[in-house]
Amino acid sequence: MSYYFVIIGTQDNPLFEHEFGTSKQGGDGLSRFSDESRHMNQFIVHSSLDIVEEVQWGTGQMYLKNIDRFFNSYISCFMTPSNTKFLLLHQPIPPTGGSPQTEEAVKNFFTEVYENWVKASMSPFYRLNQEITSPVFRQRIAAAGRKYL
Repeated sequence: MSYYFVIIGTQDNPLFEHEFGTSKQGGDGLSRFSDESRHMNQFIVHSSLDIVEEVQWGTGQMYLKNIDRFFNSYISCFMTPSNTKFLLLHQPIPPTGGSPQTEEAVKNFFTEVYENWVKASMSPFYRLNQEITSPVFRQRIAAAGRKYL
């Protein structure tokens, strides 16, 4: 399974992007997006922002589950109280959609990313809607991906 994770700021600007593959079931952690779909990942994720904005007001939950689908790719969303959006584009190997195990793994991944996001955003050197360039933050996101996905 391949994953494309992005953090979208309050002004719909990308703050952080990370692409990785599964480490479970004998995976090597490398993304398996084709070159053509790799170029489309940003477009697919940003096109789902309209759906996120519709869904976010209908629920009080931070984790919005699978909000959109593009061919055999699924987009899951997690909203922070500050309206920052965590979006995960994932392509399951067998296109089965959201099995309970996958949903729980994605939710756990988002929860750990949120904890790291809070730590990074509380830094006195971070400004709202500023791109995150910290290599430590990137390592922690990659570790969460290996752990849960």
